[in-house]
Amino acid sequence: MNLSSVKSTPGKGENVIIGHSHFIKTIEDIYEAIIETNPTMKFGVAFCEASGDCLIRYDGNSDDMVKKAVDLAKEIGAGHSFVIFMKEGYPVNVLNRLKTVSEVVNIHAATANPIEIIIAENGKGRGILGVIDGESPKGVETEEKAKERKTFLRAIGYKR
Repeated sequence: MNLSSVKSTPGKGENVIIGHSHFIKTIEDIYEAIIETNPTMKFGVAFCEASGDCLIRYDGNSDDMVKKAVDLAKEIGAGHSFVIFMKEGYPVNVLNRLKTVSEVVNIHAATANPIEIIIAENGKGRGILGVIDGESPKGVETEEKAKERKTFLRAIGYKR
């Protein structure tokens, strides 16, 4: 078995979600879940089939987000994995809804940070072992940093 990794850095104002699913209708169900949750968000989703035609299926409402999702799905190349790129919205807006999609098995990452997807390959297929998201902690939050966090969340409307 060989181990490798795929790096990706969302652009300014973008986020990426990496997950696992199963079944060909995943692509349509994820599209509907996102549109029902946040119809103004720009996004693209790509899903790697693991059997049959083994195609990368895709959908979305933004050509550039669809292209990014397809390109990263090609690099990852893991069966039943999916990639969502989004802008004008945040993963927190759609994650709970995505988790209720009957085909979704797991969410590996949902972030605006640079990520590294760890891949295992056995000669027949590829699988995602995990995702390194951003950087390691550099310390423990101080009272001042806690105040900054609380102020930020209120400024962007996530807390009152």
